[in-house]
Amino acid sequence: MKSIDYILSNKQRYLDELFELLRIPSVSADKKFSGDIRKAAEFIRDKFNEAGVDSVEIHETDGNPVVYAEKILDKTLPTVLVYGHYDVQPADPYELWDSPPFEPVIKDDRIYARGACDDKGQMYMHVKAFEAMIKHDELPCNVKFMIEGEEEVGSEHLGDFVKANKEKLAADVILVSDTSILSNDCPSITVGLRGLSYIEVEVTGPNRDLHSGIYGGAVGNPINTLCDMVSQLIDDKGHITVPGFYDKVQDLSEADRAAMAKAPFDIEMYKKELDIDDVKGEEGFSTLERVGIRPTLDVNGIWGGYIGEGAKTVLPSKAYAKISCRLVPNQDHEEITELVARHLEKIAPKHVKVKVTPLHGGQAAVIPTDSKGYRAASQAFEKAWGKTPIPMRDGGSIPIVGLFQDVLGLDSILLGFGLDQDAIHSPNESYGVFNYMKGIETITWFYQFFAKK
Repeated sequence: MKSIDYILSNKQRYLDELFELLRIPSVSADKKFSGDIRKAAEFIRDKFNEAGVDSVEIHETDGNPVVYAEKILDKTLPTVLVYGHYDVQPADPYELWDSPPFEPVIKDDRIYARGACDDKGQMYMHVKAFEAMIKHDELPCNVKFMIEGEEEVGSEHLGDFVKANKEKLAADVILVSDTSILSNDCPSITVGLRGLSYIEVEVTGPNRDLHSGIYGGAVGNPINTLCDMVSQLIDDKGHITVPGFYDKVQDLSEADRAAMAKAPFDIEMYKKELDIDDVKGEEGFSTLERVGIRPTLDVNGIWGGYIGEGAKTVLPSKAYAKISCRLVPNQDHEEITELVARHLEKIAPKHVKVKVTPLHGGQAAVIPTDSKGYRAASQAFEKAWGKTPIPMRDGGSIPIVGLFQDVLGLDSILLGFGLDQDAIHSPNESYGVFNYMKGIETITWFYQFFAKK
């Protein structure tokens, strides 16, 4: 196809444009970046116009805007709805980056910047694949784009947008590139995502910070107490102790577990890359199973008291923790949030008060491998990579995928190209130049195969 030749010949421009987008610090979790959120949305709008869409709009929401664009060739043709996000995780702690997080650089054929993989690099592949097909009149079906700016904070307002625009978003399949593959030598397609329950816990003791000499030993310390409470949430077998937590978890059959075990996975290399001496998790399950088919509970942050330079002998009034639960199919995120909140309140001793605030969440999703969309994605990998991808369940969460199933009645094809080494959400996030360019090519082939089904 001429589109493929065009993609290869425009490699440097495609990288330059991505770098422009990566320089915009569109952090959705921090309101001080709200101007940059707007700037990123406008950048994407402009690039859609340049690429040749029929129309593109920035839709306002009660939060960050959604960029919607479309190209309708013929209403009788199949329609692909592309979803992605332009917001990124906070880059903190900045001092752990080897280069500034919003000044992208290429080192060892990898793009280093916040959002390089999650999700600016993967989202922008779709814009460039579309441009190449339009340029050579090789787009074989209709396409709609919905690019949001709140995925990293739970897509709080996208649900309202989707429900209010069901007709506008009508399609035959949803295409999402916000996941990873096993390796460049062994590509895979994600067919399952875990759900998410994310809460903040506030533990309050005395009505003010106290002198730790005068009051220490006589008044409960909220930080000590919170640590004690957190330590009770998981037992020594890696089992979550919240009553009712596992009630709706379905065990995979031995045949399904055996099939999952066939995926290439080097546990020693896994430990080496993370610089750990051993793995840890729920007893009775492999590492791949722990991150793909089992629910989890993790403390994502904990703080309180004085953490500045030097000493301040204070017994703090409050302590805080952020806790996330990754969920599997049939577990409802709102129900799990309630169970965890009630359990924390129950195990809290009388010398403290506990307040649990739900922050965001979403349902797990499983994608059938016998669908038209999955078959097209598999063929696209075979064409571009020369290898048949392995279906795999991913430990991450994309809350909106479950909503797409419920509201639009559509499954999402998770055509991602990231790698474990990309360090998304961490300092020194990166994305392979090979994966960026090969991803654009694979997306282009997806359209060709999907239109022929």
